[in-house]
Amino acid sequence: MTSQTAAPSTLIQLLEESGVKVHLYDMGRRVNKIARKQFLRFEHAKLSWPAPLMRQAWFGLLMQSDDTQQIQIWFLRLPLDEQAKLVQPSRDYFLQRLLEAWRFNQQQSDASRLQDALKDNPCTFKPREDRLAVFHARVSADLNRDPSRFYAHAIDYFEGKPGWDQWSFVGYQGIADIAARHTQHEECIASALPHLPAEPLIALCHCLENEKVPAGIVIPLEQRLQQQLQTLQPDIPQTAALLRALSNSSTISMQHSAFESVLQHPTIASDIEVLSAISARAWELLQQPEFARLFLQALANERVGQQGFDQLLQDLLFIPAIHDPLMKALTQCEQNSATAKRFEQFKKSSGLT
Repeated sequence: MTSQTAAPSTLIQLLEESGVKVHLYDMGRRVNKIARKQFLRFEHAKLSWPAPLMRQAWFGLLMQSDDTQQIQIWFLRLPLDEQAKLVQPSRDYFLQRLLEAWRFNQQQSDASRLQDALKDNPCTFKPREDRLAVFHARVSADLNRDPSRFYAHAIDYFEGKPGWDQWSFVGYQGIADIAARHTQHEECIASALPHLPAEPLIALCHCLENEKVPAGIVIPLEQRLQQQLQTLQPDIPQTAALLRALSNSSTISMQHSAFESVLQHPTIASDIEVLSAISARAWELLQQPEFARLFLQALANERVGQQGFDQLLQDLLFIPAIHDPLMKALTQCEQNSATAKRFEQFKKSSGLT
């Protein structure tokens, strides 16, 4: 890029003009790869961010240098408007800071100058360690790179070699690597699931939530969930984790049945951790009227309280595909029901009435 070149109007254009190949990943509700064309439409405010989290777009940028094969990774968050489209002045301000760093550090390489511009930048964030592990596992699988050094030991554990009680020696990164390569290890994962203690089961579930889990893995996951539904004192963290693992399942009928069973359970349905797991990871199901009704009914339970109802509902209504189906379910609920009363309070506090 030279001083005579017109200033880039998008983040993708700026990065590609610096000589890197850009890979984009959603880092919000799930860790998913984003198509370049889709992200460009988002940058031009022609496309809403499909799954906003806390009214922001959270994403990772992996940049490969063609000449050195060096990799840089950025994690950015950008604010969204009421339609979940990019607030372009915020992105433009970010671009301006990058360009200023570019011009100021003329003696450095393009990649170094861009990296310096991220220092103390309000658009950057650091993912939690578990999300970072999932990201690295996903990237290494997508780029056909070797998994982490924890991978081999994790395979041994899921094959039952050291004993199921030896989970404390298994690195989380190794579990993430297996989940990202679940198509290669479907039989191994399925065989291990009935035996896993709570801790490695929860870790595996939190990694699988980002994957299109096939039927071979869904079946033992659903069996573990049914065990929780049938026990007198269900393990809530384990139940919530199992729901997260099933949330992106490729087996739609089994997924629907599992979630409806949870929402019809007399105690589990009204637990805020379970409802938060559904809201954060299985939001697509709320496009179905009956599922939306059951969810809202559980959310209106007195155990959740008005604050819990307001927080989850506000977050969900900001998702473009969920707003209209959820509003329809809310307006169709019985007038004196708990859901209707909670919604009236929500409207007052949020200024909708």
